[in-house]
Amino acid sequence: MKKFILITVLTLGLAFDGYSQCPMCKAALTSGRKTKASQYDRQVGNGINKGILFLMSVPYVLVAGAGFALYKANTKKKRNRLA
Repeated sequence: MKKFILITVLTLGLAFDGYSQCPMCKAALTSGRKTKASQYDRQVGNGINKGILFLMSVPYVLVAGAGFALYKANTKKKRNRLA
C-alpha cells in the first residue's frame, strides 16, 4: 500500500510540473501569429508545432505496436489450439 501511495504522489507531482509549460508555449506561438511578425518568428512557431505533433505521435505508435503484438500472439495461440 505504501508503494502505491508513493507512486501516486510521484506521478501527480510530475504531472503538475509538466503542465506549467503549456501557457508559455502557447504565448510564444500565438504572439508571432497575431502581429505581422518576421519570417523567422513564424518559422519558430511552425517548428514548435511540428515538434509537438511528433512528440504526440510516439505514444500512439507504441500502443499500436503493443496491440499488434498482442493480436499476433493471440492468433498464434488459436492456430496452435486448432492444429
